[in-house]
Amino acid sequence: MESDVLIIGSGPAGYTASVYAARAGRKTRLIAGSQQGGQLMITSFIENYPGFMDPISGPELMDRMREQSEKVGVEIAQDVICDVDFSTNPLKCIGESGTVYESKSVIIATGANSKWLGVPGETKYRGTGVSACATCDGFFFKNKEVAVVGGGNTALEEAIFLTNFAKSVTLIHRRDTLRGEKLMQKRLLENPKIKVIWNTTVEDIIGDGNRVTALQLQNVSDNSVSEMPIDGVFIAIGHQPATSVFAGKIEVDENGYIITKDRTKTSVVGVFAAGDVCDPIYRQAITSAGQGCMAAVDADKFLSVNY
Repeated sequence: MESDVLIIGSGPAGYTASVYAARAGRKTRLIAGSQQGGQLMITSFIENYPGFMDPISGPELMDRMREQSEKVGVEIAQDVICDVDFSTNPLKCIGESGTVYESKSVIIATGANSKWLGVPGETKYRGTGVSACATCDGFFFKNKEVAVVGGGNTALEEAIFLTNFAKSVTLIHRRDTLRGEKLMQKRLLENPKIKVIWNTTVEDIIGDGNRVTALQLQNVSDNSVSEMPIDGVFIAIGHQPATSVFAGKIEVDENGYIITKDRTKTSVVGVFAAGDVCDPIYRQAITSAGQGCMAAVDADKFLSVNY
């Protein structure tokens, strides 16, 4: 199945790229992946996406993006790419269905997945007290008591950010020292709204059936167990970019994020990247959409010069 632009991934970056590529007159195909809509499919409400004055659910926003892509002529395939061959011309991507997708250019927009604790209650209360994005959900915890789990830069940044809304923030870390940057540690430890619980892990997220009400904690030093009332918990133990299928085929950094240069170009000619798969910093729907636009424009320029 041939195309001018093949987009792998169906989050904000992928759908935006598909709209721009199709409107540029390019034959565009999008491979939706295992979770059409990406991480936003588990986001309850979005209040900071331009153009939507009232809250919109993540799934609804992604449905609108998909419908727009289809309206401009994008072919959407319900498939998962399990292998790629970027040494050929055209470029080849192989789906789990057995279909071989050939394209003159490829945009990788497979995103990144939040790392979760894997404890009871975490999945049940995701979106009703459990979150992995303070920027996305912090607003909903005005004057509430919240916890942040983690000890790296992400956890420190989330905890500090949440003080703009929450009544109090408790950072829970399994070690006795933080891993984040020294300046960030200083800011966190000096913030009167933040307290730190050291040498402790979250063993259970407790709720009343509708929302989170408490955390079950265990001290790793003496194995003592306690329960802490809480209104919400933010899991900030990192993200894992969805790049395993590209291992050895494209240049990535030490954490697996695709390395881009000159905006969205990757180490392979004709292959571009956009969104969380190459962005370990912002991880927002709007920045992903913006990068999707950039990747499509870059792909269009590449096609104009080479074909």
